[in-house]
Amino acid sequence: MRGFFGVGVQSISKEQNLGNLVRTTHAFGGSFFFTIKPDIDLDLVRVSDTSDAFDHLPLYNFDSVDNLRLPAGCQLVGVELTDESIPLPSFRHPTRAAYVLGPEMGSLSPDLLAKCDHVIRIPMKFCVNVGVAGAIVMYDRMVSLGRFADRPVAAGGPMDAHLGNMPAPVWQPRRVIRHPLKGRKVTE
Repeated sequence: MRGFFGVGVQSISKEQNLGNLVRTTHAFGGSFFFTIKPDIDLDLVRVSDTSDAFDHLPLYNFDSVDNLRLPAGCQLVGVELTDESIPLPSFRHPTRAAYVLGPEMGSLSPDLLAKCDHVIRIPMKFCVNVGVAGAIVMYDRMVSLGRFADRPVAAGGPMDAHLGNMPAPVWQPRRVIRHPLKGRKVTE
């Protein structure tokens, strides 16, 4: 997959949700993780982060939205359930993106929404857990930007050799021949 992405949260209040989201970011190949004014003890996150993602991903902690800094050319994508946000299935992910999710019992702040280049929503009846929402967005990014075969028209998967779905090889019986100079039997 080309480009890079990071994931962040604003005002998160549950260590296990953050640990879950960091672990998922690590699993999907995220480049960094950030928090904006978290309301948790970051040391307690390791309880639910069984992959030790903070040992593999840089963590940036910002004390306010105004202090948020992203890599050059990185677009900020808010994940928020609003009438104006773009439904995830209709969204083209930026090559360089930072996705930000809100707190468990609230929404992204108006000042953070104003800073976003794009705001997307997962089309569903109501909000889900912040870790689940982050995983859905990262999965959609992987599927839409990754190099996968097109989905077949019928149920099931493609049978392309490069995907490892080749039929079992047909083995030919070995032949015994005599070495022309030494007269020994060799197998071919």
